[in-house]
Amino acid sequence: MTHSVHAPAGPGLPADLDEAAHRCLVAGFEGTTTVPDTLKRLVDRGLGGVILFTRNVRDAEQVRQLTDALRAVRPDLLVGIDNEGGGIGHLVSAGAPDVPGSWALGVADDPRLTARCADALAGHLASLGITASYAPVADLQNHPDNPIVRTRSFGADPELVSRHLRAWIAATEARGIASCAKHFPGHGGTTTDSHHETAVDPRPYDELDLAPFRAAVAAGVPMLMSAHVVFPALDPDRPATLSPRILSGLLRDELGFDGVLVSDALEMKAIADRYGEAAGARLALAAGADQVIVAVPDLRTTLACRDAVLDALGSGELSEERVREAAGRVRRLAERYAAPAAHVPGWDGGAGLEAARRAVRSRLVPAPARGAHVVDLFPPPHPALNWGGEDLLTELRSVDPTATGTAIKGHPADPAGLVAAVLRRAEGVPLVVATYDAGLHPWQAAVRDALLAARPDAVRVSTGMPEEGDVLCSYGRGRVNLRAVAEVLAGA
Repeated sequence: MTHSVHAPAGPGLPADLDEAAHRCLVAGFEGTTTVPDTLKRLVDRGLGGVILFTRNVRDAEQVRQLTDALRAVRPDLLVGIDNEGGGIGHLVSAGAPDVPGSWALGVADDPRLTARCADALAGHLASLGITASYAPVADLQNHPDNPIVRTRSFGADPELVSRHLRAWIAATEARGIASCAKHFPGHGGTTTDSHHETAVDPRPYDELDLAPFRAAVAAGVPMLMSAHVVFPALDPDRPATLSPRILSGLLRDELGFDGVLVSDALEMKAIADRYGEAAGARLALAAGADQVIVAVPDLRTTLACRDAVLDALGSGELSEERVREAAGRVRRLAERYAAPAAHVPGWDGGAGLEAARRAVRSRLVPAPARGAHVVDLFPPPHPALNWGGEDLLTELRSVDPTATGTAIKGHPADPAGLVAAVLRRAEGVPLVVATYDAGLHPWQAAVRDALLAARPDAVRVSTGMPEEGDVLCSYGRGRVNLRAVAEVLAGA
């Protein structure tokens, strides 16, 4: 059966159960100034929340007007966003505070500094009327070939990650913003990005990365986000997002979490290609999720997911008790976090650069290389993780106007020609070669190695995970990460 968005309730369902089903959905949408009519009708029916992306952001004033307009439809609507910091964020044009990625915070290893960075991000969200933040990342970065966690993680050591999670959660809570530790029970042991295909963590149960999630639960984190990862030691058949054994058994019964469990986005291919978003919504809720995120802006996908849930309730395939339980958790979350603060105190706008500087200077640094020619090699931005377009040359020129160079985004059409041109332009001046996770991108390693063969004196810089042979590491591509490296290169 197909349901119209105009329908007052699901097929034969009581109005309160229809509302409960809608509470279990978080929707993305298109637009910066007006709320689409279809979205308004979903909110009227009880939609639990919306998630904003770069497509919804023009500037700070516009975002605040948009969040006000959303709450004018229904005051207890949760408005959330991915807000990890570093090179990942959707609020650059709205004046987001510059903070480094989590790995740099772990390298600096000062939980008070992490709390200041988290406070800046949360204060900015509060000023925009956004009160749910899908951060921090609780995954451990413990597999060198992991393509998706990397510098988004605080580190590989569970105790270090746990103490920074506690600092982040407490600072965010103090601002009245709901934080969300992700991606349960851990995405750091995979070699696959679940945005693109099913990821598997083959380790036995006692080697899984549960300690940071236990710490987050103990710290009172109000939300957790599930991973679209298969853990054969826990459930060989289904990814965590769809697994009762993982969501209900492990998370609820063993870890004792009673907050809101939200799925990662259902349109990610690990779910969409194998199950479809609509079936994924039904299965995730049945497994123990309280909300499912449908991040695509086309609301027809959200409607299809909603209809699948209503159909499953009508047929008894999805229990009324399970949906009411989930909706109850969402209502309690909204009672605590839906309304933005009337007054938002200022935040420390310099905390992020301080943290980035401390991370870069945590190891021996080379002599200044003023007037250098810089080659900054990096892949195109991940389609699901916004990136502001920062590059090392721009940051270096801001502290050393004599610097020259180029930023290479993605595989060059003529690598040999690029190498020859760089060597020609860098003749007689210091050469800096920066890569971003070159071990995952062979074209970067090839260009770097060709340059080093001709210029063994070149300064090697890593803007991602540190790699053997790198002299300088920024531990991320956020603006302040690159600025901190630039200052060392320029002797500033």
